[in-house]
Amino acid sequence: MKDTFKIVSINISEKKGEPKKPVNRISLREGHGIVGDAHAGDWHRQISLLAEEEIDKMREKLSTLEPGDFAENITTRGIDLPALPVGTRLVIGNVELEITQIGKACHKGCSIMEQVGECVMPTKGIFAKVTRGGEITLEDTGSYDI
Repeated sequence: MKDTFKIVSINISEKKGEPKKPVNRISLREGHGIVGDAHAGDWHRQISLLAEEEIDKMREKLSTLEPGDFAENITTRGIDLPALPVGTRLVIGNVELEITQIGKACHKGCSIMEQVGECVMPTKGIFAKVTRGGEITLEDTGSYDI
């Protein structure tokens, strides 16, 4: 069965370790990631995703949080990202991503960790590599099949 989800925000940054800024569209290259994003390259964490539902929970502690503040590239709604197994293929518009990792160690001194005492990326963020390049816009929806 195919399930769908919504793209809430698309975010990029030129430098690692900083919040990402929202953009209306991104270009993704197979085996590389987002053109112009600091995390692009030949490795397994080319793209990061986080569900807005997780940001909503954190907003109870820090109301000013926005998509991109956790340095995620794609903010979604309507999908339980960390429940998806590694290897799951996500299709967004004409792009295909393969989930490669669930969660990651949080940066020491991350501003959200300092302000709130916790961060959601270590347990709720997921990472993927680009297996089919193309463009993603805010109008796109995503789908996956388990």
